[in-house]
Amino acid sequence: MHAVRANIFLNNLLGKRIKGHRVLSHGVRCMSAGQSFKASELQIEFCTPDQLKKKPPVSDLVFGRHFTDHMLEIYWDASSGWGQPRITPFHDLRMHPAAKVLHYSVELFEGMKAFRGNDDEIRLFRPEKNMERMNRTAARSSLPTFDGAELIELLKKIVGIDQEWVPHAESSSLYLRPTMIGTEPTLGVQEPTQALLFVIMSPVGPYFSSGFKPVSLLADPKFVRAWPGGCGMMKMGSNYGPTLAIQKVAERQGLQQVLWLFGPEHRITEVGAMNLMVFFDKGNGEKELATPPLDGLILPGVTRDSLLSLAREWNEFTVSERDITMAEIVQAESEGKLLEVFGAGTAAVVTPVGAIHYGDKIIKIPTMEHEKPLTQRFFDSIKDIQYGRVKHSWSVPIE
Repeated sequence: MHAVRANIFLNNLLGKRIKGHRVLSHGVRCMSAGQSFKASELQIEFCTPDQLKKKPPVSDLVFGRHFTDHMLEIYWDASSGWGQPRITPFHDLRMHPAAKVLHYSVELFEGMKAFRGNDDEIRLFRPEKNMERMNRTAARSSLPTFDGAELIELLKKIVGIDQEWVPHAESSSLYLRPTMIGTEPTLGVQEPTQALLFVIMSPVGPYFSSGFKPVSLLADPKFVRAWPGGCGMMKMGSNYGPTLAIQKVAERQGLQQVLWLFGPEHRITEVGAMNLMVFFDKGNGEKELATPPLDGLILPGVTRDSLLSLAREWNEFTVSERDITMAEIVQAESEGKLLEVFGAGTAAVVTPVGAIHYGDKIIKIPTMEHEKPLTQRFFDSIKDIQYGRVKHSWSVPIE
């Protein structure tokens, strides 16, 4: 009930308008799409030959370690709005030590990918969903909003410029990291009057070095990721930094990820930085794919939405967005009705779960032991779309 009220509050918070501008309930104006930057005003400064970097072999790709030759930057200030977009050689950022991002975490980011298909065409995957989420997070962060379609055009442009950084291998892709930070050089807990939107790109291999193998999770209710009325549904760094120490707690126990629980019922929310899905045997030949609802505690993942859409299109089992408690997981495992558990996210697509360590229990899950695991089917189906083997409206060519 608290989460429902939080959602109603957030919708009211972000939905008010004054003379065409969205306004937070405390009076902070957000930039409307009508005041967005324009892709048609893009300025490009290409790298000189000596600035071009050597591209690493696919076998050496580690998530987020290598970066392409160029980056995109767009400055904003409250008095003049958005500046002209600029693609420049990749460079370090310079900012004042009092910049809002450094003291109050006024920032956000997105994660998306570009894929090279067998036909050598490069495609983005559902980029409009990332733009929608980025704007929601911007409004919640007192950062300026923008026209998502304009940024998509700019993303296509910069990927095209650095297209040789898109790996020629279907185990790999080009990771795009759109980011926005508050740069106003003043202390004080106030909305920033200056901001920078930038995009950097990184060729990546598989997110988990162990490959497509089941992982083990730590489920400890004393660790909480998000709460009603908070920002758990937003893509901002303050949702991730505090989880790193708890990830180390799991690793010290020989486990790979944390299963985040909430409330006295020990409700499942997310796993690591991914959404979570559970496949149940309901008896009488009925099966159910269940995932926690978008009640304000979890991120509305693009992969999550895609898997749910595919499952509903297949129409082979019940698809539910509902609360799942650890008591239900324990009971289903004891009755042999817990078929599969897996995480879902941009970086890994899906990650199978083989065990959950919960109190004094170790819950074993036969996720990849079935003849045709649903987890594998989802992974293959999404990859087929992303790499262009299956034509789909979710796959957006850059040209």
